[in-house]
Amino acid sequence: MRRLRQVMADGGDRQERLDKIVQLIATSMNTAVCSVYLRRGRDGLELCATEGLNPDSVHKTVLHIGEGLVGDIAQHKRPLNLADAPSHPRFAYRPETGEDPYLSFVGVPVLRGGDVTGVLVVQNTTKRNFADQEVEALQTVAMVLAEMLSASGEETATVDDADAAQLFTGRGLTEGLAMGHVVLHEPRVEVTRLISDDAEEEDARLSAAMYKLRRNVDDLLATEDVSHAGEHLQVLEAYRMFANDRGWIRRIRDAIATGLTAEAAVEQVNNAMRARLGGRRDAYLRDRLHDFEDLSNRLLRILSGRAELASEDKLPRDGILLARTMGPAELLDYDRKKLRGLVLEESALGAHVAIVARALNLPMLGDVRGIVNAARDGQEIILDTDSEEAHLNPPADIVAAYSNRARLRARRMQRYARIKHLPAVTRDGDTVRLDKNAGLMVDVETLEDSGADNIGLFRTELQFMVAARLPRQSEQEEVYRAVLDKVGARDVVFRTLDVGGDKVLPYLNMAVEENPAMGWRATRMALDRPALVRVQLRALLRAAAGRKLSVMFPLITTKDEFVISRDMLYAERDRLQQFGHKVPETIEVGAMLEVPALVWQLDQLLPEVDFLSVGTNDLMQFFFAADRGNPQTSDRYDFLSLPALRLLAHVRELCAVHRVPVSICGELGGRPLEAMALLGLGYRRFSLPSASIGPVKRMVRSVNGRRLERAVAEALTKNRIDMRAPMREIADAQGVKL
Repeated sequence: MRRLRQVMADGGDRQERLDKIVQLIATSMNTAVCSVYLRRGRDGLELCATEGLNPDSVHKTVLHIGEGLVGDIAQHKRPLNLADAPSHPRFAYRPETGEDPYLSFVGVPVLRGGDVTGVLVVQNTTKRNFADQEVEALQTVAMVLAEMLSASGEETATVDDADAAQLFTGRGLTEGLAMGHVVLHEPRVEVTRLISDDAEEEDARLSAAMYKLRRNVDDLLATEDVSHAGEHLQVLEAYRMFANDRGWIRRIRDAIATGLTAEAAVEQVNNAMRARLGGRRDAYLRDRLHDFEDLSNRLLRILSGRAELASEDKLPRDGILLARTMGPAELLDYDRKKLRGLVLEESALGAHVAIVARALNLPMLGDVRGIVNAARDGQEIILDTDSEEAHLNPPADIVAAYSNRARLRARRMQRYARIKHLPAVTRDGDTVRLDKNAGLMVDVETLEDSGADNIGLFRTELQFMVAARLPRQSEQEEVYRAVLDKVGARDVVFRTLDVGGDKVLPYLNMAVEENPAMGWRATRMALDRPALVRVQLRALLRAAAGRKLSVMFPLITTKDEFVISRDMLYAERDRLQQFGHKVPETIEVGAMLEVPALVWQLDQLLPEVDFLSVGTNDLMQFFFAADRGNPQTSDRYDFLSLPALRLLAHVRELCAVHRVPVSICGELGGRPLEAMALLGLGYRRFSLPSASIGPVKRMVRSVNGRRLERAVAEALTKNRIDMRAPMREIADAQGVKL
């Protein structure tokens, strides 16, 4: 390392220093070849220096990102260590280099601020894998090489400008458009000083930082509010485990002994861990890697004197949060009034944080690979979940286009605000009940402002998902009582615990299922583990003492499942009365229709229920056998198709015969055109996301209900599979405001 530092300090141009570096590395590692490839343009990797390959190939041999072994390293930002490189399927032969005799190969990316600026490679004639210590040593050299390129200004010639416009794609997990400035959830500390002057001093700095890190983690664990911390506690427990891991600390000290600063040593060990675990498919190992990287970042902030995270008063009022991954409680820690959107590198439709983001009406993109490394705090960003794009440092024309869209959206919101306190009544006098979906107190607190009539669905599982352990009965009761107190005379329909499938509770021992959406979840779990739902039912009954209680059971498949669940509720009521506790004045019990098989049992079920709620999300994915969480199948069916509308018409007709109130709950009722079609089928109750209430209410107030029903009934007789175009024709002909 001292000789490498001397080479960097010596005079001469960049090429001379690169030539000396590859000679030094080849000699030190006893290898026949050492080569440096540097980034050229957006996707080129040019051979810029070599010891051992044909010198005439320098500045002539170019590989593209993803091409050959070198391109593969650059694409995936991780090392390759091969005993027989020519046999690898990604090997790309370049005859001008003269590399025919060389078999063993190890290459590491040259990274600067998370961006690939090049690739460093060594090769030998013998067939062997390089030791882990050799790979880590090469990574250390790559860090120093990145610093040299940055100091000499070469970095600007090899990578895109950090402030250049970049477009990222992902997957829209909630709806909306957001324009604002980047807020990094865990701001990355860029290590700028790599080589130390005094190893003993760096070791002492590390010891002091480790002591402070352990104290910080212990203090957080001692003071964190368990009822709100949720997944924070699991993360902090993992931090404490890593912070006391002797192997991790020893590797950092070993790196310092080679001549690195404490910060560079932490970064080098972190890179090595990422290389070993980053490509694993095992979800547990990936989660541990996230924990490890978060801890390393905390340690880097302490070493660099930037231990404090961005406080609430430092957040911009138009912040768009960026993170690799995030738990739901972590999102709730941010001031919702200051956040415009959320972008995650790893997240799926059913992820806990995505469910909370939907509850907060926060536009969100998931699976946006590479954006955290590319972004910097305070940069401009535009988030468009409709096109599933994030524009980082957008150019002026993009900003202008989205500003126009934002103004149009703002005008629409103003129109909705003007009618939010007006009743949802059709032009011919039919009252339509528009309720709100909720799951957090923030949803309940905004009920009045949303323009909704009641809470038609309160998802009780969200309290379980943001907790670090199973909530106690008293804790559940406190939440339910607060909800009922807040809504006053309005109705609230509590859906019992709907977990399993894509909503996994970390503290419950649940087997991995091949098809979790149709597996052991919701009421099925409750019937097999009755103690779990009995505690919840007891909490609901006690919270609603002297008031009206409406309870709905999810994923009912048979009449018997509902009857057993309802009788369990009544048994808990009777038990409370026996012990002298006050119980609800009235109780209404309903079921969710989410399984197609239940449609053909409605004649038996409807006499038993007080109300029915059609959960269109699950009902339609089961009806069409197309997983809505899978991008390859989620767009293979349309809600507005003949079979779907005929099914829903049949359900509404049966409910009318049995005089059972029926509501639509799910995405289908949240869009004006689809809601119009449901009005045409005779539905007059909807439970919607808060953001959908304004658009749907505007549509309802522009409709003549009976005229619409006749038009929809006639359209269904035409036997057209795709009903979207006919519905639009009806809307245009009748002047419906969509």
